[in-house]
Amino acid sequence: MEFFDLVAIVVSLAALFAWLNHRYIGLPTTIGVMLLALCVSLAILVSGQTLVPGIQDWARAALTRIDFPRALLDGMLSFLLFAGALFVNLGDLAERRYVVGALASGGVLLSTAIVGALSWAVLGALGLHPGLAWCLVFGALISPTDPIAVLGILKSAGVPRSLETKIVGESLFNDGIAVVVFLVLLEIARTGVADPASVAMLFAREAIGGAVFGFVVGWVAHRMLCAIDQYQVEILVTLALVMGGYALAQVLHVSGPIAMVVAGLLLGNHARDRAMSAATRAHLDDFWELVDELLNAVLFVLLGLEVLVVRFSGLELAAGLLMIPVVLLARFVAVGVPISLLRPFRTFSPGVVRILTWGGLRGGISVALALSLPAGPARDLLLPVTYCIVVFSLVVQGLTIGSLAVRLQARPH
Repeated sequence: MEFFDLVAIVVSLAALFAWLNHRYIGLPTTIGVMLLALCVSLAILVSGQTLVPGIQDWARAALTRIDFPRALLDGMLSFLLFAGALFVNLGDLAERRYVVGALASGGVLLSTAIVGALSWAVLGALGLHPGLAWCLVFGALISPTDPIAVLGILKSAGVPRSLETKIVGESLFNDGIAVVVFLVLLEIARTGVADPASVAMLFAREAIGGAVFGFVVGWVAHRMLCAIDQYQVEILVTLALVMGGYALAQVLHVSGPIAMVVAGLLLGNHARDRAMSAATRAHLDDFWELVDELLNAVLFVLLGLEVLVVRFSGLELAAGLLMIPVVLLARFVAVGVPISLLRPFRTFSPGVVRILTWGGLRGGISVALALSLPAGPARDLLLPVTYCIVVFSLVVQGLTIGSLAVRLQARPH
């Protein structure tokens, strides 16, 4: 089967599941399409060989050809982060820069350490011993949060705009930070070498270099947009920025995700007012909003289908279920500590720690990072554990965060 045929099948499934969800189910689109894809996958696993002989092998072979980690980390992620940053108000983000910065950096590091240490103890108690280094890698890959599935729910629940900004800002930056931490810890786990100077240099090159690179390419695109007023060409410039900029960031070994966030913030704020006409702004916003919706639908369909290639045993399923409260505890601490330290200096929305904890959904990036692990016992264990946590996060937390937010916002404080 040709690659175009695979893409056509996935996009068609995304369209069908989105239509069925919108017409009959009424869940948030991302959660709805993932659940439908998950149901189809489970049906294939349970009875597919009986009803349609060979369909399991065909589906697994097709998914393997798509290569989910590369599709997300080297493709969709650049578009999703740029589109997300494009619509963030830089003034609101700057006003909450300390909170967002603390959650996206210190929060990720704290979560990585807590999940790593506790998973080493929990998995060891089950007779599974991946090693502390691999447990820390797991902590890094499970720490980034995905705001897409939860943001629409929280908006309908009437949470303050300041809380929305914290959620979006944290999620945009913690993806990039978590990927950098993951790469650093993965190198340590693979080589067994943990030279502090080398680690610090790698982190600085990826994170700081990514931010500087994102500003440079964003500024170049901004100057190009200032020179013309033709929305088709201007949209093409932003597409080139995302695709060419992300590819060049990988060549330069700086963080592409952080670069795309910085470039998106620059174009979404300064260029929007100074380099675009009203018509261009409207067309550009519609285009990137559509790209964001389409790619998220495809991403969550792939997430639901990936269960076909994740090998589960009873012990690994038990490990995944036991790790769910561990990850929630780590999220609670990683959110609670920075906010507690900042409370003397600023006010926070009611129930902010609990909302950010329960609303910190894990998504496709965690599964993609787990799938990118080198083949071996650690990957065979951590991949199904990651998948269990992600599915619980999206389905259970995603479908209950709205009612939790309403209850906490309405409670007297």
